[in-house]
Amino acid sequence: MKIGLLSDTHGELDDRVLHYFKEVDQIWHAGDIGSVKVLTDLIKFKETVSVYGNIDNTDIRKESHEYVFKTIEGLKFLMIHIGGKPGRYSKKAYYLIKKYKPNIFICGHSHMLFVQKDKNQNILCLNPGACGYKGFHKVRTILRFDIELNQIKNLEVIELGKRSKLLVD
Repeated sequence: MKIGLLSDTHGELDDRVLHYFKEVDQIWHAGDIGSVKVLTDLIKFKETVSVYGNIDNTDIRKESHEYVFKTIEGLKFLMIHIGGKPGRYSKKAYYLIKKYKPNIFICGHSHMLFVQKDKNQNILCLNPGACGYKGFHKVRTILRFDIELNQIKNLEVIELGKRSKLLVD
């Protein structure tokens, strides 16, 4: 199964996201979607799993989840918007990690891309960074990976360009 992972669109969906996700089976959005239109466009394009973020209104919250826990090909995934990072998880994320014992923990919110192993919890932590134009990040990023035989394979960081629409990519 091929997954396209993004976060922090903040109401705008760059067409390049759809280009890079054309071969994925599912799109996972780690919150701060920003508009129902972004979520609707993703759902029309591919099967989409989403969690809501702190900026998301009640309409988006009706269509998304606070967190998602799912098992695919033997791997347990936990996704929540505000998650923190290894050694500094949010209180809610830490509780969910202890409860579900995922292999892969996914979050957004920080606008900082990271792929990091947490040896204490024995989990791989993924944050795709931010792919929207709003925020303090400098480069917009997404992740793409395959789930195959109890492993994540072919993990790719994809840069979409500079955050500002005014700056030349």
